[in-house]
Amino acid sequence: MTDKQANNPLHGITLEAQLTELVRHYGWPQLGQLVKIRCFNSDPSIKSSLTFLRRTPWAREQVEALYLRMVSPKPAATPRGPAPRVLFAGKSRS
Repeated sequence: MTDKQANNPLHGITLEAQLTELVRHYGWPQLGQLVKIRCFNSDPSIKSSLTFLRRTPWAREQVEALYLRMVSPKPAATPRGPAPRVLFAGKSRS
């Protein structure tokens, strides 16, 4: 059984924990814009959202995908030095 879950990044993370982190990170208004479902926009609560998400596979998939994007490590920004100088051949300044 552990072999099946070895590559599952959501293994051991409940839907409630995912939703709570998403609400903490984005807030209900932005979460409602990112995942367009009524339970995030009209009188939102964790309890009503969990009920809907457990019964609606497409909505749960969207929430899980958003959670994975939120928690996935971002690549470190590479420092950018000055732009390289470009020298043009041809006319010379005199």
